[in-house]
Amino acid sequence: MWPVLLLLLLPIEAAAQPIPSCTAAEEGAVACLSGKLCRCRFEPGGSMTQRPSGHRWDCGALRPACGEALNPPATLAPGQPLPFDPLLLLPPPPGFQPRR
Repeated sequence: MWPVLLLLLLPIEAAAQPIPSCTAAEEGAVACLSGKLCRCRFEPGGSMTQRPSGHRWDCGALRPACGEALNPPATLAPGQPLPFDPLLLLPPPPGFQPRR
């Protein structure tokens, strides 16, 4: 029952598009996967990772964003002040004495 519910929550576009292959012939290629600009590269295997050596998509945290995950363009005109947020200017705690 749970796997069926999880499949229903997936976006239809993500389920319809297959992940491109990452082989030695495509090494260095990039693809936008889940909002990340992933790069096909060779990753060595090892006993710590419990994975064999081979070509895989590198979609790590340091890879840039792409596609729908990009930030929307700024809505403020150049030179327009930022909106005021009163929570950013909190009063000092009771008994606070600044150093002199």
